[in-house]
Amino acid sequence: QVQLVESGGGLVQPGGSLRLSCAASGSIFSINTMRWYRQAPGKQRELVATIFSIGTATYADSVKGRFTISRDNAKNTVYLQMNSLKPEDTAVYYCNADIRVEQLIRNYWGQGTQVTVSS
Repeated sequence: QVQLVESGGGLVQPGGSLRLSCAASGSIFSINTMRWYRQAPGKQRELVATIFSIGTATYADSVKGRFTISRDNAKNTVYLQMNSLKPEDTAVYYCNADIRVEQLIRNYWGQGTQVTVSS
């Protein structure tokens, strides 16, 4: 069994920073692409950032220049450094990853962590 566990969410003032972490555990052979999504109340889940196994990253236009995705392959962990946070960044943030377990690559989701940006 594979689990993704997020941490690092919380309440922060506008302009502040937070760092989210997502650790994968279980019978993992390798991890390919890792992603962060978010879902605000009443809105669809949206892709925030993607990091490929070679380290290349892509970002949604709304977070470009403010958020940085990174990964530590030795720890099976992906991070999301969020700077210059805005109230519109308030959402539940979800980790997502394509993980090879034995001979199959499957997609996994974390349980989500709440980020609230408010004064």
